[in-house]
Amino acid sequence: MTQPPPRGLGARLKAATFSKLGPGLITGAADDDPSGIATYSQAGAQFGHGLLWTMVLTFPLMVAIQMISAVIGRVTGQGLAHNMMRVMPHSLVWGLLALLFLANTINVGADLAAMGAAAKLVTGWNQHGFTIAFALLSLGLQLFIPYRRYSRVLMALTFSLLAYVAILFLLPLDWADIGAGLIGWGVSLDEKAAVTIVAIFGTTISPYLFFWQSAQEVEEVDAHDDEKPLLDDPAEAPQAMDRIRTDTLAGMFASNTIALAIMIATAATLHKAGITRIETAADAAQALRPIAGDYAFGLFALGMIGTGLLAIPVLAGSAGYAISECMGWRKGLDNMPWKARGFYGVIGAAVLLGLGMDYTGLDPIQALYWSAVLNGLVAVPIMAAMMVVASRKTLLGEFCVSPLLKSMGWLSTAVMAAAALAMLYVSLV
Repeated sequence: MTQPPPRGLGARLKAATFSKLGPGLITGAADDDPSGIATYSQAGAQFGHGLLWTMVLTFPLMVAIQMISAVIGRVTGQGLAHNMMRVMPHSLVWGLLALLFLANTINVGADLAAMGAAAKLVTGWNQHGFTIAFALLSLGLQLFIPYRRYSRVLMALTFSLLAYVAILFLLPLDWADIGAGLIGWGVSLDEKAAVTIVAIFGTTISPYLFFWQSAQEVEEVDAHDDEKPLLDDPAEAPQAMDRIRTDTLAGMFASNTIALAIMIATAATLHKAGITRIETAADAAQALRPIAGDYAFGLFALGMIGTGLLAIPVLAGSAGYAISECMGWRKGLDNMPWKARGFYGVIGAAVLLGLGMDYTGLDPIQALYWSAVLNGLVAVPIMAAMMVVASRKTLLGEFCVSPLLKSMGWLSTAVMAAAALAMLYVSLV
């Protein structure tokens, strides 16, 4: 029998790299959800290049905080909420989970409404009908098809966001102004800027992503018979930690690159044209006109719907994982509904309650923006609680996070808190 020719070094390295991609990459893709698209677009349209520095700042912070959440799950074999219950008063943990569920439900509702508005742009049909259809479709996929099976397909739809990157090669850009924006040169902090900064931080470093990535690390261990929590099998640590680093860095880099491209693209199109406030989905879609022309609405809708279908299970699922961990319920999107009733009950409640957002009268783009602001506020106490867990040697043993990673985690928490306090200060003064 003829043996296939050996693969070259490049092919082997590529295969080895892709084998390390998993929860972190999905998390990064879900981070650029409709809320993110709307918030980054609003920032670019309103402030031009003035807030680009936020993406430079958030990248190392989000890498650190997501890596910490992943390490907690991989080391202990339990999710973030379960570990919080072990070291903190239960009433405090339940209070944090209530905030998580509230923020996630509002975010789910805003995402669904935005998906409906995006579909209406293309077809002209009833927006509420589309919103209901997307809610039922997302819920049906979560109930009856394992998430890891269809998430890879949905990730392909998010490639439409690369159109924002392509715009950067088509338009004349003011690179001096972009450079100034990236380092925060001449930044002014008024009330509108302070609120937008919190929204950017909240949609980039979102609390639901912490619980999700931690839970997915647990799922990865449960799905492989030859893997155990690192506390039970320390020999797996070098390979596991290397994978977490590569996976998280790749996911967060992809997420922030797209976010930065959206801000620059909207600054070069909408802001330059004098459109400094995005009120509707149609306004946001105009940023894609230089590359898509009359198909701008369709390309925008594809991005909104694809990222929405990818992110809603993460939003609803993170709350389901967190609450199930505390209640001792069976959990996991690979289970059928009748095997994890409580887990799917939380997911169903988040989606159906979120659906009510479509009837508030708030424009979907504005709802997405304000859901990002809420995430920015809710993230602060949840991040502080996670850092308490990450600092406990009684939980993580010899795998307690390194001093550098711990410092970066606390710095992330401090930056989020400072942004929230600055917003409140300039709003009240």
